[in-house]
Amino acid sequence: MKYFLIAGEPSGDNLGGPLMAGLKSLDPQAIFQGVGGQAMAAQGLESLFPMEELSVMGIVEVLPKYRQLKARIRQTAQAVAEARPDVLITIDSPDFCLRVARQARAILPDLKTVHYVAPSVWAWRPGRAAKMAKVIDHVLALLPFEPEYMRAAGMTCDFVGHPIAAEPVASKDDGAAFRATQGIAPDAPLILCLPGSRRGEVARLGPRFDEALMRLRDRVPEIRVVISTVRGVAPLVRDMAKRWPTAPVVVETAEERRAAFAAADLALAASGTVSLDLAANDVPMVIGYDVAPLSRMIIGMLLKTDTVTLVNLVSETRVVPEYIGRKCQPGPMSQALLHLIEDPEARRVQHAAMALTMDRLGRGGEAPGLRAARSVMGVLTAQQPR
Repeated sequence: MKYFLIAGEPSGDNLGGPLMAGLKSLDPQAIFQGVGGQAMAAQGLESLFPMEELSVMGIVEVLPKYRQLKARIRQTAQAVAEARPDVLITIDSPDFCLRVARQARAILPDLKTVHYVAPSVWAWRPGRAAKMAKVIDHVLALLPFEPEYMRAAGMTCDFVGHPIAAEPVASKDDGAAFRATQGIAPDAPLILCLPGSRRGEVARLGPRFDEALMRLRDRVPEIRVVISTVRGVAPLVRDMAKRWPTAPVVVETAEERRAAFAAADLALAASGTVSLDLAANDVPMVIGYDVAPLSRMIIGMLLKTDTVTLVNLVSETRVVPEYIGRKCQPGPMSQALLHLIEDPEARRVQHAAMALTMDRLGRGGEAPGLRAARSVMGVLTAQQPR
């Protein structure tokens, strides 16, 4: 069969790669076309254009690239129409992907469509599900409570597990070796700093996280900091690290990142799926996030939930402290980290919530990429009314 896949950012690419691997295991003659990054390229996809062009987040942040994004939407929809695939699989990035699906289906009315990652209608803009149902037949959900929302909007939906549940984690021995290699004492409090993977996130959150950790160092001089980053924003992160009297360790590769997570005692992290990375590694955390002022105001008016941290949501607790929007300030975040260092009970309840989260996300079960592939094949073999 022929599959047209679209991923618009690294997190989507990381879903698309295992999905493609799963599809190949079920359909050895699979043909892939579309847009993706390195993980999808490793499975044989030649991207229509560099995926990085689509990695823009926030309402205000999109505006300068609006014309370019519109052109890419038209180009991608036309490519779908020319390919005439058995199924169009869009992966996250709904602002881009669903527009492509709408234009492609206008040309190919019988096109089967699958969207991977349910929109967070439980958090904000619940009307998105109904709009999505006009162009999407089936949804692959990462979170166990999402299918009911998608089905209520008129789509079929399967919970396929979250990919974090299948990702390898480093051992405690690996963590100890990382400390030794970096000259970090075994008993020194080691704090991960995770300011995001986009330039806008790092530019906005980096100085606040930096100041929060500098204040914490004034209270706990022996702390060591490891900043985990990705290639595209590494220069910004390294500039941030220059302020420190004792320079933080900056890690960039996947292997270093896994070892750093195994070595860490606590984390200060941007909101997002990184909280699940921390849960998988059993690292207690404080979450902070902010966007541009106009985006913050609009999102604040639409937000439906009292927490945006996935560990809190999946575990149905509120044990991870979060500082969102105007609350994302160095002082409160520093104090929350100090509380975690000083209070064993605060750490214990986070450990329990993280373990529950990983169990609910499918830890120990079939790999999510293969589960997602089975779900896609089910759509292709079933006669589903639109």
